[in-house]
Amino acid sequence: MKPIRRSMAVFLAIILIVSTAAACSSNNNKSGNNTATNKPASTDKAAEETAPPKEEREEITIDVFSMLSNFAGEQSGWYAKLIKDKFNIKLNIIASNLEGGGDTKFATMMASGDLGDLVVFGDDGQKYLDAIKAGMLVDWTKDGLLDTYGKNILQYAPKAIEKNKANFGGGSSVYGIGFDVGDNKDGPSEGQDLTYHPNLRWDLYDQIGRPQIKTMEDYLPVLKQMQELQPKSDSGRPTYAFSLWADWDGNMMMNAKAWAGLHGFDEGDGFNPGGFSLVSADSDEYQGVLDEDGYYLRALKLYYDANQMGLLDPDSVTQKFEDVVNKMKDGQLLFTWFPWLDDTYNTQEHLNEGKGFALVPFDEERTFSYGFDPYGGSRVWAIGSKAKHPERVLEFLDWLYSPEGMMVSNNGPEGLTWEMKDGKAVLTDFGVEALPSNDTAVPEEFGGGSFKDGKSQINNTSFKLTNINPNTNEPYDYNLWTSVLEKSPTKLDQNWRAANGGALTAKDYLINNNKLAVLKPIFTGTAPAVRSDELEQKRGQVADVIKQYSWKMVFAKNDGEFTKLRTEMIDKAKGLGYEEVLAWGVEQNKKVFEYRKQ
Repeated sequence: MKPIRRSMAVFLAIILIVSTAAACSSNNNKSGNNTATNKPASTDKAAEETAPPKEEREEITIDVFSMLSNFAGEQSGWYAKLIKDKFNIKLNIIASNLEGGGDTKFATMMASGDLGDLVVFGDDGQKYLDAIKAGMLVDWTKDGLLDTYGKNILQYAPKAIEKNKANFGGGSSVYGIGFDVGDNKDGPSEGQDLTYHPNLRWDLYDQIGRPQIKTMEDYLPVLKQMQELQPKSDSGRPTYAFSLWADWDGNMMMNAKAWAGLHGFDEGDGFNPGGFSLVSADSDEYQGVLDEDGYYLRALKLYYDANQMGLLDPDSVTQKFEDVVNKMKDGQLLFTWFPWLDDTYNTQEHLNEGKGFALVPFDEERTFSYGFDPYGGSRVWAIGSKAKHPERVLEFLDWLYSPEGMMVSNNGPEGLTWEMKDGKAVLTDFGVEALPSNDTAVPEEFGGGSFKDGKSQINNTSFKLTNINPNTNEPYDYNLWTSVLEKSPTKLDQNWRAANGGALTAKDYLINNNKLAVLKPIFTGTAPAVRSDELEQKRGQVADVIKQYSWKMVFAKNDGEFTKLRTEMIDKAKGLGYEEVLAWGVEQNKKVFEYRKQ
């Protein structure tokens, strides 16, 4: 039998070499045979059995055009090494936020006829529809691309594919997939914290006696006391209650819109693209951003008052989001809407000392919360039609929608930040120090650099972090692992829980006190409505006026100038068609209210 085995081995080796060489010669938009989906051990092994040896795969660079990223250039660090080792792929990120804004960069790339290899849309509205119409995106159903290289997507996100096919592909084509695909269950989908809620430096708030806060405006005198208690940061720089940034502004000032979110309202209705209406998550209510008693104008007045009190960072007009992150890390800030931003200051060392940010709610609060959506959210992953290797792009994207890809993309490499024990994931000592986004030095064998800088810079997700990982039967969010929940609470945790009726997390407190407005998913089977070219032009002009005047109002010299600027903003916006754009948006919102009842 030995000679026969040798002959068979030689024969199989020849077949493998020939088939691999043939596959590598293909560089068109059709799916080839040179790659296949890499699957975790608990899923279908067919892809693993057909995948060629890694050493025989050509190294390629994928241009990732992300309308959400705040980083431009080649991905580096531990995530880059992980992707290189697994797929022999490098990621070059093109960030529209850093290149003239979303509209400008998108228009330039559309005009060039090339949107890159992997495309991340900020929503599934006009830009996504325009790209499909112009033939700028790959149809995943052609040549069996999705069936061959999308096995994880088809297994774990079938309803998201169903939605994209029905809403955007005429019932047959698939041009992308939505983000944050959720398990099919009720309730808020967030983890220990919500997407945003009011967090203060808890240790300072505790020291001034934890005064009651009834309205959003009541934060100002409290924050002033906190600033007086700690006027300098860890490095000796001035502290401020608020530090704003403009690079996330869209139809309005994002930092002002955030206050609407703390009252259960958000731009858009969860289906249609945002405009100038703020829509309730769980009731048939809406308001225009320029309504006299609306949350947006209230927020501008709050920031104006904060500036008059010395609570607003004067760098807000010119700085970028990354500057704010650095100030948070240094302890310059006393308030934030985003719990995930707190993480840069809430290091293990600070938490053990009792220092850090935590939820400090106000009486009127009803925080906007996203429910689980098996159809996926509005942000879309897609593949550009000029991609030379669409099958390898989809293979990478499919991995992001696998338990393995979700786990390591969000929590770091297994063996570095976490490891498996008795069928459950537990943090390593390095993970405790590095997560969620600290500057902890990464060993060279895992890519070097800092853990924070090595995280994926694409800035989009596949599943909800609170989804259950089938390989561990626990959520992907490390904060919700049994091993983490059972650990001894930090000094800050102990203090905060004792002051908030024993609630273990911010989410627990908000649920127990009826301070959540949960947006339920809907499935319409149709694409979102699209504004006409004329109306879209008016929207853009009005948005520019609102943003320009909002920043001027916040930094107005006195009450008289603030009132004058406010009047000018409203008059100019209405003169350019604000009310017409708003009416169109409200009409779409009302249709969604009907879908919610089904």
